[in-house]
Order: sequence, then C-alpha cells, then structure tokens
Amino acid sequence: MMRCRFSGILSQRRIVGGAAVLAVTQFSASFAGLVRDNLLNRTFPGLSVVDVYVSAFRPSDLIFQMTIMAGFSVALVPLLARYEAQKDRHAMSKLLNGVVTVAAIVFGLLALLLAVVFPWVAPVFTQFEGETLALYINFARIALLTNFLFVFGNAFGQYLNTIQRFWMYGLTPVLFTLGTIAGTVWLTPVIGSYGPIVGTLGGALLYTLVRFAAIVRAGYRFAITWWHPDLTEMGLLMLPRMLALGALQGELLMFDRIASGLGIGSIAVNAYARNFQAVVVGVTGMALALSLFSPLSQAAARNEWARYRQYLKRGILWMLLLTIPGAIALVFLTPMAVWLIHLKATFVPVFFTCLALYALSIPFEGLNHLLTRAFYATKHTTIPAVLTVINGVIAIVLSWTLAPRLGVFSLALGYCVGHIVEMAGLLVLFPREVQSVREEF
Repeated sequence: MMRCRFSGILSQRRIVGGAAVLAVTQFSASFAGLVRDNLLNRTFPGLSVVDVYVSAFRPSDLIFQMTIMAGFSVALVPLLARYEAQKDRHAMSKLLNGVVTVAAIVFGLLALLLAVVFPWVAPVFTQFEGETLALYINFARIALLTNFLFVFGNAFGQYLNTIQRFWMYGLTPVLFTLGTIAGTVWLTPVIGSYGPIVGTLGGALLYTLVRFAAIVRAGYRFAITWWHPDLTEMGLLMLPRMLALGALQGELLMFDRIASGLGIGSIAVNAYARNFQAVVVGVTGMALALSLFSPLSQAAARNEWARYRQYLKRGILWMLLLTIPGAIALVFLTPMAVWLIHLKATFVPVFFTCLALYALSIPFEGLNHLLTRAFYATKHTTIPAVLTVINGVIAIVLSWTLAPRLGVFSLALGYCVGHIVEMAGLLVLFPREVQSVREEF
C-alpha cells in the first residue's frame, strides 16, 4: 500500500513527481553538456574555436527567442492547458498546427534574411577579426538552420509540457547535446573545426523528430493549418515577452562582445561558469517551475485561486530549500568542475572566481523562473517583461562599466545584480488575484 502511495506521489503527473522527473532529466542534459564541453576543450585546447562556437548562436538565438519562444513560453502552455482542462486533444492539435505553421514561416523568413546580410552585420555582434570572423559568420549561418528546427521541436515540447509527459520533454535535450558530442568526436577529424556545429545541427534534427513521435503517440494529429483563432490572443500576450527575451538575448550578446575584447578564452570561460550555474538552476529552479506551470495555468483557467495560491506557496518554499544549498554546494565543487571540463591551468583562477559570482545568483534566478510562470498562468505578461528588461539593462551597464577594472568578472557580477532586482520587482508587483501570496512572503 505504501509502495503504491509513494509511486503515486512520484508520478510525473503530480507536482512533486513532475519536478523530480524534470530534475533527473535536467541533470542528465547538464551532464551531457559537461561531456560536450570536456570534449570541446580537449579538441580545441586554445579555446579560440570554442569562443566562436559559443558566440555564433547569439544572433540566431536573439531572433528565435523574440519571435518564437516569446509566444511559446508565455502563452502556448496556458492556451493548450485550457483545452487540456476540457480533455479536448483535437482542439489542442488544431492550435498547435496553426502555431507551428505561422512560427515556421516567420522565423524562416527572418533567418534567411539574416543569413544573407550577416557578413555585413557580424562586426556589430563581436570583435573577432580575420579568419576568426570568417569562421564566426559560417557558424552563425548553421546556427540559424539549427534554430529553424527548434521552431518545431520547442512547439512539440510545449505540448508535452501541457500534458505533463515530462520524461520525453526532459530527455530530448540530451539527444541534442549528443549530436554535438558525436560531431566533435567523429566529424572533426574529417571537416575540422566545423565538426561540432554540424553535429549540433544533426542533434537538433533528432531532438525534433523524437518529440514529434512522442506527441503523435499522445494523440496529436499533424495538419498544415494557416491560422487559428487563438493566435490573436497569443500574439497580444507575447508582445511584452518579446521585449523581455530580446533583453535577455541582448544581454548574452553584449556579454560575448565585451568578452571577445578581453582576450582569447574569455567567452568560453564565462560560458562554462554560467553553464555550471545553469546546471543547478535547471535541476532545482527550472524543474520545479516547469512542473508547476501547467497546474498553475489550469487552476487559473478554472478560477480556483485558493488552489493556485497553495501551489505557488509550496513552490516558493521548495525553491528556497533546493536552490540555496545548491548554490553553496556549487562553490565547494568548483575543483571538480574544472576537472570535468578539462580546462587548461591558465584559465582556472579566472574560472573559479566567475563560478563563485554566478553561484550567488542561483536562488534569485530560481525564484524568477517560478514567479514569472505564476504571472503567465494568470495571463499577466507585461510586468515580468518590463522587469526582465530592467534585469538585462542593469547587467549590461554594470558589465560594460566594470569590465576595464574587473575584466570577465564584471559579467557574472552584473548577471547576479540583475536577477536580484528582477526578483524583488516580481514579489512586489504580484497580480491582485493572488495578492495574498505576496502579503504572506
């Protein structure tokens, strides 16, 4: 009897079970990312190619996040959840088909335009020169194609999230990373520095196909649909999020631009420190926030505000219990992090300090993930968007101002301060429907 009850609690369709599943899968994806970074550092120990690889995705990610994920992350799950609450999988399929068709056309046209003009605009995004700049341009074009595949893969992922199929949702990013690993190991001897990014493209294709197969098995039916009535509402809801994600991607783009002028390896070292921080955020904060998103959305759709508040209060408590010890553990495990990614000794002292500064941001970023989705579940999108922009502006201004004195450390410091300000704003400006949560905290 106890075994059945324990299994029920840990079911992926329950909040604790869903969070546990997402924590496991997030850790798996993060571990695969560490293997990838280790192989990249062993294959390209000078880090110049790694600098180019990391930064080449930023322009494409900027367009992708603003035009695609702005709608997917803020509106698609709540809209799908409305039909899921009615047990209407046919309506869910119609909505997803309309979203995928429009999203693919919009991103495809923008990506094609950027690919054509990229040789002229590339110097705006980075301080690379000569052969390094030429490699950056070619990598960035391949990154555009990768993100085009992600239009489909991420749309399918929102469907999986809505129906709480977290195992498949969480494990597919591992397949994506395995593509980069395979490209680094098997393609680099054949095509040189292009091996990792071509492998990444192959991983994106596998990621998309597996998610498609999973939602078809769950009841989704594909059809080319040029429009859906809910797209109007989705478009209105995503406008503030476009601004927010643009600020986040602009922040990362500016971080790379600043780091590209600080010496070879600065982009990679900052990215690696941020990746380890993201492991803890992903396993704790992101997993819990994603697990709660659909229940919060369904409770809001039914006007069950007492249940909504109960979900959120438990989420905040669990977030603090998970992220604070996680941040402390990350600092103590820094030597292991260096060993895992096989970083050259000359980069180790800088990496140590960067990672400690990024660790400070973990509890604040975790709470931001949860509180932002709590806003989205009630279809309030403007306040989180404005606060995210403020976060990005603070991070960029601090980093740019302090870079001459603190070097690459300025990036981690700016990142941390930005998230602290965003969290404070989210707590103070909580929606009136759930105002009692703010009053209790």
